Amino acid sequence: MQIAKSLIEGESVADKHSMEELRKALAPISSIIGKCEKARSKFAEGKTQHARYDGILRAMHVAKSLIREEMDRKP
Repeated sequence: MQIAKSLIEGESVADKHSMEELRKALAPISSIIGKCEKARSKFAEGKTQHARYDGILRAMHVAKSLIREEMDRKP
């Protein structure tokens, strides 16, 4: 999650983390996405809880995309 936080804040992590570390950073994010999608499905759209999970999911998808972009830039 620290790698994702750094990327969201606009920091470069290319020099700080290996490809393996970036790959390992995807696992917890994917897990959170799955758990949030499951939890969100229990609430009707428009409810506060549903909206809360929407925000978390958006953030996790952004983090996942940023990590993948960073992986694509690495040689």
